[in-house]
Amino acid sequence: MTNVRIDPWQDTDWFLDLQRRINAPEMMTHLGGPETDEQVIARHKRYAGIAEKGTGRMFGVVALPEGEAAGGIGYWETELRGEQIYETGWSVLPEYQGRGIAVAAGEAVIASAAAERKHRYLHAFPKVTNPASNAICRKLGFELLEEMDFEYPKGHPIRCNNWRFELFRP
Repeated sequence: MTNVRIDPWQDTDWFLDLQRRINAPEMMTHLGGPETDEQVIARHKRYAGIAEKGTGRMFGVVALPEGEAAGGIGYWETELRGEQIYETGWSVLPEYQGRGIAVAAGEAVIASAAAERKHRYLHAFPKVTNPASNAICRKLGFELLEEMDFEYPKGHPIRCNNWRFELFRP
């Protein structure tokens, strides 16, 4: 079993450096390409403030026992067809890919979102052309609902899979 720790995102240099590493071209292939440094800083600030707003949580993923930054993961509120849901997304740095890091971090995020009992469902929307992220959804027990059109980032239409995980039953 892969061991990870997820640390709540904070407005510190450690997390900003991690966000810059996640912004590498090879990491952003399925996400519309790299952002400018100004955009990275703004994203970092949003991630640091999301928990205070009560609209989700973002985390840095730490590989154990190394104690090294391995990526980022989180969940946030969004609306899907008139229903409030949580959406999740993750990025694992290349040197940590293929080791079960995303699945282990995903399990921790599912537990965090479920404990809130705020939204019944957690969705993920990986591009249909992203086999790794679709496999992670499958391994985490998400249910594949459909293919759908999506915009990410805004203004960039993509075709994605709509995966859903039931966090709790009412």
